[in-house]
Amino acid sequence: MGDEPGIPVHRIPPQNLVVRLFHREIHKSSHYQAHANRTFYQNITPNFTVTNVQKPPCFLRKFSPDGRFLIAFSNDQTSIEIFQYMGPSAAADILHWCESGTVLKENGPKTHEIRRNIFDRFFRLKHTVSVATNGEQLNRECSLFTDDGKYVIVGSASVDVVNSIDHFDMYRNNESVTPNPRSPLEDYTLHIVDIEMGRLTDSRTFMHDKIFLSHNQGLYLYRHTLAVLSVQHQTIHIFQITPDGYFLDVRTIGRVCYEDDDYLLATVCTDRMQRSYHHTREKIINSLKHRLLVFLYKRAEAISKEEGNPRALREFFHYFDPLLRLRMWKMQLLDDVHLLIKIDS
Repeated sequence: MGDEPGIPVHRIPPQNLVVRLFHREIHKSSHYQAHANRTFYQNITPNFTVTNVQKPPCFLRKFSPDGRFLIAFSNDQTSIEIFQYMGPSAAADILHWCESGTVLKENGPKTHEIRRNIFDRFFRLKHTVSVATNGEQLNRECSLFTDDGKYVIVGSASVDVVNSIDHFDMYRNNESVTPNPRSPLEDYTLHIVDIEMGRLTDSRTFMHDKIFLSHNQGLYLYRHTLAVLSVQHQTIHIFQITPDGYFLDVRTIGRVCYEDDDYLLATVCTDRMQRSYHHTREKIINSLKHRLLVFLYKRAEAISKEEGNPRALREFFHYFDPLLRLRMWKMQLLDDVHLLIKIDS
């Protein structure tokens, strides 16, 4: 191959357990120590399985990033139950008589005892944190951990009675989506729970809204930046998770993008100063969509100048009304300053 350009060849590090132990002993690895230790799990495979294990009446969700805690939702979906993992040898005293490389299927006094007690040996209930109140229920498929594994963010919701919602609470701007009977508006609350201390540190409520909590579709956490997409009001809320476990308002993107946007609009639209003014009745295009349309227009203009014909501009004006009807449905944080947004009709 010589010096010829091509695909660089990456050497695969040794997978042998003895070699890895030797390298760890002499501190050969230049990688982060936690990552080097984590590679040892590639050399450890399960050799014994216990089925039909009895567990507490709760919904087991996921482990914390450091593997020290198992997060579960209570049976009534109002509390978070935090179990501490006691280590791989916690059940050695009741498993010592079992043969390795088998599955525990037999029925007998010893096997019943194992199935009844093995969960409590591996996991000890450390905290039960009451989270959801006022008739709300936690969404079992919504949970996000901060990078340091100190906090978990969960979401709860309660269904709104449509007849009791004020019109201008349902439609807060001219981009608000018409509620669907199959997917009614709800009151949502996001909660931050300190896993180590077992306490609720902060909550943030979104009234008369539509946020997709399942599978974290409407939430995205990048490091300590949390983005929340309100589909109903076509708004992205940006928060910073502080080291103390609190929500810190950073920005709201949608109808306006900057804090002084309302002031600038008021200097042009004098009717905005009236007490009876409502954002739902605005005729102007909201700030986020305006920036999108401006970008598309400038790109079409540049293409038309480059090609020497107005084809691109004609296409822009042809699709202008469909572009106005587009709505945000999904979003994702790429880093601390960039958002990826899916806009659809």
